[in-house]
Amino acid sequence: MPQIDRIFLRRTLAAFVAMLMVLMPVEAFAFSRVKDLVDVEGIRDNMLVGYGLVVGLNGSGDSLRNAPFTQQSLQAMLERLGVNTRGETMQTKNVAAVMVTANLPAFSSQGTRIDVSVSAMGDAKSLQGGTLVVTPLFGADGNTYALAQGPITVGGFSASGKASSVTRNVPTAGRIANGAIVERQTRFRLSSEHTLKLSLHNPDLTTAMRIAEAIYSYFGTNVAPASDPANVQLTVPASYPKGVVGLLADVEQLKVNPDEAAKVIIDEQSGVIVMGKDVRISTVAIAQGNLTIRVTETPQVSQPAPFSKTGTTKVVPRTQIQIDDSHGNKMAVLSQGVSLQNLVDGLNALGVGPRDIISILQAIKAAGALQADIEVIG
Repeated sequence: MPQIDRIFLRRTLAAFVAMLMVLMPVEAFAFSRVKDLVDVEGIRDNMLVGYGLVVGLNGSGDSLRNAPFTQQSLQAMLERLGVNTRGETMQTKNVAAVMVTANLPAFSSQGTRIDVSVSAMGDAKSLQGGTLVVTPLFGADGNTYALAQGPITVGGFSASGKASSVTRNVPTAGRIANGAIVERQTRFRLSSEHTLKLSLHNPDLTTAMRIAEAIYSYFGTNVAPASDPANVQLTVPASYPKGVVGLLADVEQLKVNPDEAAKVIIDEQSGVIVMGKDVRISTVAIAQGNLTIRVTETPQVSQPAPFSKTGTTKVVPRTQIQIDDSHGNKMAVLSQGVSLQNLVDGLNALGVGPRDIISILQAIKAAGALQADIEVIG
């Protein structure tokens, strides 16, 4: 084949592929990784909590009279250090009782460090400049998994005088970066598992089946049937060369087009409305109008003529009333099966604001014309 024919053929093929990509629907590329759609049972964080003391505060700690638990904790700590303060009156304000929380990542090994959050329990004014003394952090099973200690970083502050005060953010809560050392590992052993459960973030029958089909297409065997809308059971093949970790690494990179239920989320406090792409409505007519009456008082002063011996000064009322009955707004008809874009365009054509859209959507749902679930938050 001549060189010029090959060049022409190559260019023609490139143009044809580009045309197909333009004509192909955008939704065909709306794929997500299985890694972003599911959690693997057993691979999870564990919440830790502990009770401790923060010292070194500049007079902004707990008042021991109002927080007896702080005084008891301080006395117990001093006794462990060989100082006996039982029966003594303590007046220090440089100590605060705090709750310490942290998340223990999955498979954290002994000696690794994690961040901790510190929050005041008593009437402390600020934790600025304080240091958390060694505090054991417990899991839900009562075992100690980490020890926390270190200086606290506070993102807020508080300043006050005799006449005014200023507070920014929350000065009674802070964090310690890498403030805890892991002392105990979790008992979960991923390499010894033969059956794993993939739990969907958003349970859906269609999405679960698509994940199962993607895994079947990759392995060629039905190793991951969908047991319910929220879970896909993954059986580890005995002959898989990469083991459990390699299997999960391959599965989480598979691409799936997730499905979603038609839903309308409404936040009545802020007026935010979020609607999914599959929201549909039946044929419905919508009219929206508000009656607004504005009353303006502009009183005027009436005075007698200069040097007049008769007449008195009076205030003459002047009232102006304006009525807006929204007579310019018209009724709009939305045809059956219109999409989200048509619905929004129709409501915008009526000059409807977010607050009124909320009432309209609820009315359409009550009439049975909205094929979607409405979820009100806030």
